[in-house]
Amino acid sequence: MSTTKWALDPTHSELQFKVKHLMITTVTGNFKSFTAEVETEGENFDTAKINFSADISSIDSGNEQRDGHLKSADFFEAEKFSTITFASTKLEKKDEENYLLHGNLTIKGISKPVTIPTEFGGIAKDPWGNIKAGFTLNGKINRKDWELNWNAALETGGVLVSDEVKIIAEIQVVKQA
Repeated sequence: MSTTKWALDPTHSELQFKVKHLMITTVTGNFKSFTAEVETEGENFDTAKINFSADISSIDSGNEQRDGHLKSADFFEAEKFSTITFASTKLEKKDEENYLLHGNLTIKGISKPVTIPTEFGGIAKDPWGNIKAGFTLNGKINRKDWELNWNAALETGGVLVSDEVKIIAEIQVVKQA
């Protein structure tokens, strides 16, 4: 069977992160610039190879000062490490819609294996004849595994920023000719 290449449809895709602030509310941010490339056998995603990259400078949490802090050496060190990357090692099918996406996530030059629950939305043809596939990713990482260690202790106990970061993505890819 022939290899099929799929490219990210950036106008129908988003990548968000959520982290607890003061341990009482959640702050949401996103990356405005990211790419994804997928290779499948035909249109079968069971054996898909997935590569992803996000531009750290595109981080947007809705607050310019916080975004600057996230890009600083306290967190992502954007001047030294400009991208976050992910390379899949396996897409494990659980049922017709649900998969576990296994791969290596690299942040600040540190690669660690992660597993992200992924829902396959299906394949459809748009009104212009393009074949598209959709996925929803909903996972968690511990930011300290990638040396994103900055925090501040609170006088009430606890910390300013949680270690757990939720990753939520809506990804649409388009089949390449």
